[in-house]
Amino acid sequence: MAMKGSFVHLHTHSDFSLLDGAIKPAELVGAAAKFNMPAVAITDHGNIFGAVNFFHAAQEKGIKGILGCEVYVAPLGRKHKKPFVKGPGHYHLVLLVKDERGYKNLTQLVTKSYLEGFYYRPRIDKELLSRYNEGLIGLSACLKGEVSDLLSMGFEDKAEEAALEYLKFFGEGNFYIELQDHGLEPQKKVNPLLIRLSQKLSIPLIATNDVHYLSKKDAESQDVLLCIQTNKKVSEKNRICFGTQEFYFKSSEEMSELFKEVPEAIENSIEIAEKCNFEISSSGYHLPNFKPPEGLSLSEYLEKMAHEGFSEKLVSLRPRIEKGELPPKKEYDQRLEKEIRLVKEMGFEGYFLIVWDLIRFARSQNIPVGPGRGSAAGSLLAFSLGITEIDPLEYDLLF
Repeated sequence: MAMKGSFVHLHTHSDFSLLDGAIKPAELVGAAAKFNMPAVAITDHGNIFGAVNFFHAAQEKGIKGILGCEVYVAPLGRKHKKPFVKGPGHYHLVLLVKDERGYKNLTQLVTKSYLEGFYYRPRIDKELLSRYNEGLIGLSACLKGEVSDLLSMGFEDKAEEAALEYLKFFGEGNFYIELQDHGLEPQKKVNPLLIRLSQKLSIPLIATNDVHYLSKKDAESQDVLLCIQTNKKVSEKNRICFGTQEFYFKSSEEMSELFKEVPEAIENSIEIAEKCNFEISSSGYHLPNFKPPEGLSLSEYLEKMAHEGFSEKLVSLRPRIEKGELPPKKEYDQRLEKEIRLVKEMGFEGYFLIVWDLIRFARSQNIPVGPGRGSAAGSLLAFSLGITEIDPLEYDLLF
């Protein structure tokens, strides 16, 4: 079923683009609702921290939320971490999630950008894109995108190669050449070149506005954020600034007027929005899968480790039980069985085993682990597994 509406913002930054975006995720959704837009994307710099807040707000407003991220692509590979003498240290690329596979791939890319590619910013590279691209839509991004950057320097052949490489990563119909117009002279020069490249390579256009604040009057506040980020004063002349007050959440009419020469770039925003159908579920539990040894179910393995662990604890407990300083062993046995039964009924076997595995690994590596806190300290099962070091029966703690 075709989506109603004439334009969708697909390149936006919330305040989770730290010290850069000046919009809360709920405000972003609210602006889309105000302008009767059927959907809106969130594409923060290098992270998806605002995803949960964003989807909750979208569900409340009845707006389709599209999760994305403006990632940083390291031109010499994510493991190259030396100062750049020539050229940019990173390019921008916008990624949008189409489905669950795309979400999983985006989380892989973002995670690896921090753990493997971080150098001033979290960076991915094309090697990672070649592995984690399924279920994603790519947009060529702003002036700092590779295609735009190469065109602005006069390297049309290299820009063409880059565009075709991204098209190969994402597949036909999943990569778009991005047009922006914030009244900046470099954009006015590069946009005709981007349109010509789009026609030559049959790669569709997409119009975006690189939203960083809600309205023009918020431009000053966003500029202050940039100053804090770069440790500069507003009065300083030679500092990073956006140059215009056009990075706000524009209406469909404003965007259509701005790109009236290429109406397909506006229409394609709806096309992309229709392709993106992923939501973060806000109900139920979503835990990692714990894989028990072959031949044992989760329940059987939990019971086995609990009883083995309690037997080890019993060595030190038995003398005090026999002296009457602790409850009789029968009470321990009954309590342990009761807890195991309740954990099974709730389907939390995997959760207990995951925590047990984490704690066990930490201790094996001499990583300090506390004795336990909160309601966990009231669990004999946690005590038996070595998750906590507190005997709940000794202190008459409730499970």
